[in-house]
Amino acid sequence: MILLVEDSPDDVMICTQVLQKIVANRIMTVTDGKKAIDYLDGVGEYRDRQKYPLPQVLMLDLKLPYMDGFAVLEWLKDRPDLKVLVVVLSHYGQTKDINRAYSLGAHTFLAKPLKHEDVVYLTNHFKGYWQAHP
Repeated sequence: MILLVEDSPDDVMICTQVLQKIVANRIMTVTDGKKAIDYLDGVGEYRDRQKYPLPQVLMLDLKLPYMDGFAVLEWLKDRPDLKVLVVVLSHYGQTKDINRAYSLGAHTFLAKPLKHEDVVYLTNHFKGYWQAHP
């Protein structure tokens, strides 16, 4: 399962369309950092792990309402038991943002809008994360 954390409806649409063409996996979407943490922690409306399974891949925007992507990365860093591939998505192109995301545990960084060839590269580079697990 892929958890897409993105607040822009346009970016959600583009990411979902690109991912659905390449990976055979369920895509869940939340729109802010607080909901991402609630989902990953299995609290509140996300308690039911049958309905809201833990993701294999977390695609995380950095600029989010309520709690930004950096706060989500900091939260994840304190939970090494959560094994998830973290793909940071952002319009940010600044080296300091990329370096900060990596220092907080991100596995890779993609610029938005997401491109087909970038997702193909990721699925080839990080094999084993993208297909649905029984």
